[in-house]
Amino acid sequence: MNAEAATFAVSWVSEPSTGTRALQQEQQLNRFLADVERRALRIAEIGVRNRDDALDLVQDAMIKLARKYADRPTAEWAPLFYRILQNGVRDWHRRQAVRNRVMVWFGRGSSEGDEYDPVAAAPDPIGRSPDEELQNSEAMDSLESAVHGLPARQREAFMLRTFEGLDVAGTAVAMGCSAGSVKTHYSRAIHSLRETLGEHGPSGSGDG
Repeated sequence: MNAEAATFAVSWVSEPSTGTRALQQEQQLNRFLADVERRALRIAEIGVRNRDDALDLVQDAMIKLARKYADRPTAEWAPLFYRILQNGVRDWHRRQAVRNRVMVWFGRGSSEGDEYDPVAAAPDPIGRSPDEELQNSEAMDSLESAVHGLPARQREAFMLRTFEGLDVAGTAVAMGCSAGSVKTHYSRAIHSLRETLGEHGPSGSGDG
């Protein structure tokens, strides 16, 4: 993400308030955003399969978090941020559905971006070596494809719990649903991915 995206919170938080507490809050927010942006970008790219749109969605989620929830306890930022991001992904899909209907009406296809590989293009937060990346590329391609093929709510639950590591309660806040629904969506996602990927599928359980 560009420098503007990485530093926008500083300029926004600093304007309305000063003092030690405000500066500490500002620093904590920027550390949170710096830590979360790569994982958020990976999640957004899998959700929308377009790097530029994913960047826009992540930056927009960061701006909304800073403007609306900067004064919330730091423990609440991750669930709130991912709820904003997932809402953005859903809105993106709704806009795409409308666009595709319009394109069909005018006799045009919607094949642009079909060859884009969001996992290969996304920054790798784990920091694997090139050799390790080559060894894992096929498995990651298979996982990305399988995750993208999940129903939207199952995909959200799986990505937030597995990629971001949110617990059930945090995932429920991010998805705007109950903890029971999170468990159901996640369990179904795991079952589906195991069937699709076989022995190379995820090993998580759906009960916690």
